[in-house]
Amino acid sequence: MKMIFKCYAKKLFGAKYERALRNLFVIFILYWGLHQAEISITIAPSILYFMISFLTAGVMWQVLAAEAEAAQMQNMMMLPLDGKKFVSAYTAALGLYTIFTRTAVLLAVILAVSEQGWQEIIHTIFCMINAVLVTAVIFSLKKYRAGGILCAAGIAAVIFLGWNKNWFIGTLLMIGITALSLLQNTDAYSFYGPEGEEKRTPKTHRHGSVRCYFLRYLKNHKNYLTNTGIMWCAACILPMIFRQMESMFAVLIGFAVLTLNTPVCILLSCDRSLEQAVRVLPGQKQTFCIPYCLFIFFCNVTADMIFLCSWQIQAGGVTVWMFITAVCFSLQSAICAVLLEWFYPIRKWKTESDLWHHPRKYVVPGFMILLAGIIGMIPEATILFLILLGIEMISFVIVCRKA
Repeated sequence: MKMIFKCYAKKLFGAKYERALRNLFVIFILYWGLHQAEISITIAPSILYFMISFLTAGVMWQVLAAEAEAAQMQNMMMLPLDGKKFVSAYTAALGLYTIFTRTAVLLAVILAVSEQGWQEIIHTIFCMINAVLVTAVIFSLKKYRAGGILCAAGIAAVIFLGWNKNWFIGTLLMIGITALSLLQNTDAYSFYGPEGEEKRTPKTHRHGSVRCYFLRYLKNHKNYLTNTGIMWCAACILPMIFRQMESMFAVLIGFAVLTLNTPVCILLSCDRSLEQAVRVLPGQKQTFCIPYCLFIFFCNVTADMIFLCSWQIQAGGVTVWMFITAVCFSLQSAICAVLLEWFYPIRKWKTESDLWHHPRKYVVPGFMILLAGIIGMIPEATILFLILLGIEMISFVIVCRKA
């Protein structure tokens, strides 16, 4: 068991666990900086437990579902291993990776900007552990995941309805012990994703169709499609948060926030063979980059249109100029995302979760927020933005066609 844990831990954290030390240093700097800024926010315990639990569960699911993990597990299965020890070591390694690299960052931010007692911290630790165990159990169920999802919904209900009860910690212990006992009786092969799945031969085309590739890719990677759907749902909720602000400025900030759709912006980084083919074969830059830009533009502009419709329903006052601005912001963010992916792809990643949470994901949204702030404070800058966007579009098409 120790050998298996070390094998996965070194793969995730580095040969000398240097990545874990680096993450702890970053977390300390983040906590210290926010604490020195003296930012004070009141966060209810139920919201704290909900955020920690479902962030941990979401990241844990991404790590378990990663194709690289399936390939590594296939190699490990060739060795004579004890199934129970393998499941325990495998879950422990991925759980520690999830907590140290993702959940700890959010927890550091929360503890820096809000005051939480020692009881809340203990409950939070139990929530993290339970999220890891329950996610591993649900992932291993395969055909019975619907029941597992209902169990997760029940946990969410317990968090919101029973967090202030004396039996909350007992409930967490019961859930954790139950999940741990189920894992002890889980077959190690149940974590191997490709096993038992139907392999379908994709429909071939005489001429390459990037559009069909995008649709097939999203169909085969449901979590990417789900994340896009979540962004569209967030577009419905954002007007509730921003409607107290000045309308045009709030709308611009909303457009910028909705560009944070990481999965559709990393299609080259997540598929090394595709990137190699696009860069090596002649004419592939034009064939791929322009449709890819239009694909990201469609995802972003759909979210922006949903945002504007929700704004009109909740606050009113949506103008034609806002729709034009939505199209321009979506196109600008799409061009920036494609250029960033082409010239600066993410290469040194170990799991799919590294791609989804890489710091590079904030470059385009950060630039768009800065642009939204400039246009919001200086309305005359809108004309300059439109001119520069037109020049950028022409330059982008020319560069792609010359490749």
